[in-house]
Amino acid sequence: MKILMYSTFEFEKPFIEKAIHGKLELVYTSENLNEDTVALSEGFEGISLFTSDFASTPILEKLYHFGIKYIALRSVGHDHIDLKKARALGIKVANVPAYSPFSIAEHAVTLLLALNRKIVLGQKLMEMGDYRLDNLLGFDLHEKTVGIIGTGKTGSAFAKIMHGFGCDLLCYDPIINQELIQQINIKYSTLEMLCQNADIISIHCPLNTSSKYMFNKSLFNQMKKGVFFINTARGKIVNTEDLIQAINKGIVAAAGLDVYEKERPIFFKNHVNKKNNDHMYTILRSLPNVLITGHQGFLTNEALQGIANTTIANFNAWAYNDTSENELEP
Repeated sequence: MKILMYSTFEFEKPFIEKAIHGKLELVYTSENLNEDTVALSEGFEGISLFTSDFASTPILEKLYHFGIKYIALRSVGHDHIDLKKARALGIKVANVPAYSPFSIAEHAVTLLLALNRKIVLGQKLMEMGDYRLDNLLGFDLHEKTVGIIGTGKTGSAFAKIMHGFGCDLLCYDPIINQELIQQINIKYSTLEMLCQNADIISIHCPLNTSSKYMFNKSLFNQMKKGVFFINTARGKIVNTEDLIQAINKGIVAAAGLDVYEKERPIFFKNHVNKKNNDHMYTILRSLPNVLITGHQGFLTNEALQGIANTTIANFNAWAYNDTSENELEP
C-alpha cells in the first residue's frame, strides 16, 4: 500500500521509521492537507493526517476522486475530519485511540506547577540579577480542591498525580469511572458544582458537539475567584474571549494552555520575524498570568512511539484485511 504522510515533522520521523513493517510504502510531506495540497494525494491509496490537517467535505470529495480509500489519523481526536462524509464516500478512517496517557497529564501538571511557583517570572528576574522573592509567592497544592473535566485515560492519569500531591479531587464526566473510584479517593459532581468549589480546574475531555465552548462566560462567572485554569485537551472547549474576560476580572488567577481555539494557522510552524494577525492570541500571550505552550503535551518518546505503532498497525490491518479495529464511526 502506498501512503502519503501529511504534516510530517522531523521529530516524529524516527518513530514512524522504527514502526514500519509489512508491505507499506510511505512518502512524507511537511505540507498540511488543505484545498491547495489535496492533489498531492493522487496516486496514493491511503493518507495519514495530523491535528493540523483539515479534511472537510470538499477535501474528502477530492481525496475520493484521487483514489484515497484509507485515512489514518495520528491522534486520538478526530474533530478535524468530517466522518459522516468519509463514510458516505466509503473512505475508512481510523485514529490512535490511546497512547501514553501520562504525556499530556504530566504536561498539565507542569503548567500548573510553573504557574503556581512563578517559574518563568523567577527565571526572568534571575537573568536580570534580581533575586528578590516579593513577586514569586505560590501556594501548597496539598489539600486544594482540583476539578477534573473528563476521567478517561488522560484525566485518570492526571487525577492519580494530583492524588499524590494530597489534593481533594472533584470530577465531572457523563461516564463514571468506577475503576478510578476504587483506586483513589475521588468524587463526581455536576459541572456547575465543580466550578463553584475547585481551586484548580484541568480539562481532559474530547472536543465534540457537547463540549464545544463548554467553558464560557456563564461557567466562568460561577467559578471560585482566584481559580487556576489548565487546558491541555482541545482549544475550542474554551471560549477564549470569555477566558480573557475572566482573567481580567480576577476570576481566573492564572491559565496554563497547551491548546488554543484558533491554533491551526499558528502552532507547529516557524513564525519568527512574521507578523501575528490573530489579535485575540496576541492579547492572550500578553497577559502575565497566562502560560501558553504550542500543543506539545503529547511530545514524549513513549507517546510518539505509541502513535507511530498504532498508525502503522492501522495501515497494515487495511492492507491485509481491509478492516482495522480502530476505525471510527460518525
